Amino acid sequence: MTHTPSAPEVDPKAIRRVVVASSIGTVIEWYDFALYGVASALVFGPLFFPSQSSVAGTLASFAVFAVAFFVRPLGGLIAAHVGDRVGRKPVLVFTITLMGAATVAVGLLPTYDAVGAWAPVLLLLTRILRGIGAGAEFAGAVTTVAEYAPVGSAGSTPPSPRPP
Repeated sequence: MTHTPSAPEVDPKAIRRVVVASSIGTVIEWYDFALYGVASALVFGPLFFPSQSSVAGTLASFAVFAVAFFVRPLGGLIAAHVGDRVGRKPVLVFTITLMGAATVAVGLLPTYDAVGAWAPVLLLLTRILRGIGAGAEFAGAVTTVAEYAPVGSAGSTPPSPRPP
C-alpha cells in the first residue's frame, strides 16, 4: 500500500492575491514594452540617432528595442537561479525595481545633441537592464503562480509518493 500525502490546503485568497499581483506585474511589463515600441517609431530615432537618415535612425531605434527581447531569457535564467537560493519574493521585488529604474532612466537620458555617441550607448544599456528585469519578472511570476496552484489543477505538480 502506497501512502500519498495530502497536499496542504492553500487559502483561496492567497492564490487570488498571487495571481493578481503576478498579472499586474506582467501587464505593466508589456505596457512598457508597447510604449517603448511606439516611442522607437516616433521619437527615439531623431533624438538618439540624428546623424542617420530618418529610416536608418528608426531602424537603429528598433534594433535597440529588439535587444530587450533577446536578453529576456538571460533574465529568466538569472531569476530562477537566484530565486531558488534566496527566495522568489526578494527576487520579484528586485526585478520590479530594476524594471522601474530602467524605465525612468530612459526618460532621463540625455540626447545625442547633449552627449554625442554616449546617448545611444546609454539607451542600449537601459534596454538591456529592462530586458533582463522583464525576463526575470515574468519567470518569477509564472513560477510563483505555479507554486500556489492547487494540487491536481492544470500546471500543478502532484506530490511525490513516499515509500511505505
